[in-house]
Amino acid sequence: MPGIIASTIVAAAASFLSEHYAAPVMLFALLLGMAMNFLAADGPCKEGIEFTARSILRIGVALLGMRITFEQVASLGWGPVVLVVGIVTATICVSVLLARAFGFQSLFGVLTGGATAICGASAAMALSAAMPAHPAKERATLFTVVGVSALSTMAMIAYPMIVQWFGLDDVEAGIFLGGTIHDVAQVVGAGYSISQEAGDTATIVKLMRIAMLLPVILCVVMIARAQGAEDGGKRPPLLPLFAVVFVLLAAINSTGWVPQTVQQFGNDLSRWCLVIAISALGMKTQLKELATVGFKPILLMLIETVILAAMVLAILYFS
Repeated sequence: MPGIIASTIVAAAASFLSEHYAAPVMLFALLLGMAMNFLAADGPCKEGIEFTARSILRIGVALLGMRITFEQVASLGWGPVVLVVGIVTATICVSVLLARAFGFQSLFGVLTGGATAICGASAAMALSAAMPAHPAKERATLFTVVGVSALSTMAMIAYPMIVQWFGLDDVEAGIFLGGTIHDVAQVVGAGYSISQEAGDTATIVKLMRIAMLLPVILCVVMIARAQGAEDGGKRPPLLPLFAVVFVLLAAINSTGWVPQTVQQFGNDLSRWCLVIAISALGMKTQLKELATVGFKPILLMLIETVILAAMVLAILYFS
């Protein structure tokens, strides 16, 4: 309990700073958590911090299913669906190839590519939860969250100017913003800064990208199981429980029986769980460990972001 309470207090402080300074809450949670990393050493908070970084994270990811309904996906027709499936698949495949070229493991490419292509920090944490245990996994996850949060904030500022430069209409602008910006909050901010229609379209396209989280998690788990079998290690379950709950909540939410207040509560609870979990992950990380990562991961995520934006823009501009 002491570790859970400590993580919650850090998350509350991060939310306060995020609301008052208009910066990504995940970034604040990470920085504040790392400043409190002495709590994760041997002591009364250690066990609770471990539990929060592992189990509370999975709860938050599962609750992301409350954001999606099948009707939202169908409302835009097949065009955006094909676009989203294509760009997510292409971005992750390119990321894996780039990661290998830079000397990283393939799963690191899946982690950064999934965060870029799907839903930013939330996707990074979900994919990390599905990956097998590895000494460098938590450090890679934290670095990915920091990088994708920073890039998402930059995109929220720069992409509306790109929309105007290319003369996209409101629907096209919404598809571009929803298909390229990493985090949901930044998608909403950029979309509604243009118009109501652009904001609505961007939000729906973004939700469609979030729906890609499940098949990507399945692919990661299958790769992890195959590697576990090759290495003689323990193979993870084919479908993690949090992924099953994600699908069930999305299906229930699609029935139309869930009141708006319940949906909002689920979204808020998911956000809080993820912020609390990332605070705990920050506590488990030493800043000097992140400093040893080097320049290559930064360049990798920047290239992934540029490729994603270029693909969506090219499809919209030349179609």
